[in-house]
Amino acid sequence: MSALRVAFAAAGITCAALGSISNAEAANAKTRSFSGKAAFYSESRRRADGGRFNPNTLTAAHRTLPFGTRVRVTDPTSGRSVIVTINDRGPFNKGRVIDVSPAAARALGMINRGVIFVRADVL
Repeated sequence: MSALRVAFAAAGITCAALGSISNAEAANAKTRSFSGKAAFYSESRRRADGGRFNPNTLTAAHRTLPFGTRVRVTDPTSGRSVIVTINDRGPFNKGRVIDVSPAAARALGMINRGVIFVRADVL
């Protein structure tokens, strides 16, 4: 078993959850940080990972991070943060880096503000 697979197994991420990303991208995901605009979504639909959307879970959508990746999302203005699990694809609006579930949006205090600037750290 490769060292990368052992590391992901220890983190609870299976190779199937990695999808079609390369090994280099997967290894890079462990140390990535990014920032930009975030919004929340609440449509009742299927997620990209095949599950059903639950607005009461701490989840998020990202364009490229593997499903199952945990990310700490922080609002630098208020200092509030929440740890979410990537289980969907998006955001599809230009200029946004992550979409969070309504539960995560409540934890960040962004329900009334809609779109906010965040810092995200891949755990």
